[in-house]
This record gives sequence, structure tokens and C-alpha cells, in this order.
Amino acid sequence: MNYFFITGSSKGLGKALTELLLESGNVVYGFARTSSIQHENYVHVTLDLNDLDKVQAYEFPVLNEADTIILVNNAGMIGDIKRIGNIDSESIVSTYNINLISPSVLMNSFMASYKDIKADEKLILNISSGAGRAPMDGWSIYCSTKSGLDMFSKVLNEEAIKDKSDFKVLSLSPGLIDSQMQEEIRSSSAADFSNIQRFVDFKDNDDLVNPTDVAKKVMRFINNSDIASEVLCSVRELQD
Repeated sequence: MNYFFITGSSKGLGKALTELLLESGNVVYGFARTSSIQHENYVHVTLDLNDLDKVQAYEFPVLNEADTIILVNNAGMIGDIKRIGNIDSESIVSTYNINLISPSVLMNSFMASYKDIKADEKLILNISSGAGRAPMDGWSIYCSTKSGLDMFSKVLNEEAIKDKSDFKVLSLSPGLIDSQMQEEIRSSSAADFSNIQRFVDFKDNDDLVNPTDVAKKVMRFINNSDIASEVLCSVRELQD
């Protein structure tokens, strides 16, 4: 049996990916504050990634027989789109909690829980962003948290190589998704974010991709993690 743990499973890419995995007969543990999926193979885990005490207290289930065990850190938030010096302090803390600290805690716990379990594949797939690899004015917190997630993934990979571990890790940029985050970006101010018109144009020109279509591309990395040449990868690398 294949087991997946997906954060942010109640909407957007996380929900689309969860639904595709359930259609294929996999067991999915979905981490979210609310549940929007009903399926016999779906286990909902009510968890707010901004609540670090509860994240630290979460215990991954015992899996004695598993073909595949995969953690997908998908949940994320854009946070305040403002110039440094004008950002709400609580937004800084919550964005770091959700985008970087909780995923790091979950990765640490995931590896501790399954390091002695034999499986055909043990994979950590972090949903990152191109914004973590290039600076964007007004996005200091989002860019830095995604950059941190990328570096955490690279260090994890280095350790896996040195320790001859059977864990794999990818930090995947999913491209432009038609999502609530995009709506938040378009509703920001040009005074805070100089590239806002570019993102308005993405929507007007139908450049944003449906979450289900993106999820199908993410599935290609899940089904064959070797298609990524590096830990930091992007759906743009895929050949149609």
C-alpha cells in the first residue's frame, strides 16, 4: 500500500493532488484545519500549521507494511505583500510558521518515524516557488521562507547521500496556479509590489493553470522522482 501525507489538503493544489491519489487507490492523510474530502482511504488530520505546539505533538502513524511513504509539504501562504518596515509582525511570524517552521518540524518527525521502515520509496516532496530563487519586492517574507525550504531540502539531500539513507527529497516549483494566493497578489498595491500588473496580466491572459492540471504534473515527479535532475526542480522541466 502507498501512504501519502499532504499538508493543505482542503483546497487548491493540495486538494487536487489528494483527489488524484485517492482515485489511484492510495491512502492519504490530509493535514488541514477543515476537511473537504470524503473517501474511504482518506484520513483527515485537523492541524493548523500556525500552531507549533500541535505540529510538534503530531505523531505519524505506525506503518509496518508500506510500499511507498511520501510526505508532501504543500500548504503555504503569501503573507503581507508590503515593503520591509511596513509588514505586520504577526504576519511575519505566521508566514514563517506555515511556510518553513512547520514543514521543517514535519520533515524531522517524518524521517524519525520511518527511518527504520523498509519501503520501495520514501520521498519528501516540498512545494516551493520560483520566488524562493529570485527576489521580488514586497515579498520579503514569502521569498525568504521558500528559499529556506529549498535550502533545508538541499541539506537533507546532502545528509541522505552521506548517510546512505533511503530517503529522497525534492523541492518543486509548481509554476503559475489559479489559486487564492494569486487573488491575494492581484489585490495588493502597486506601491507595495511593483510587478502587480504582471500578475493581473497572468489572469487576464489565461496564463494561470487549473490546480488539477498542475497536480497531474506533480504526480509525474511522485511517480518517478528520478525525472528531476536536481533537488531544486520545476514543473517547467517536464516535456509534454
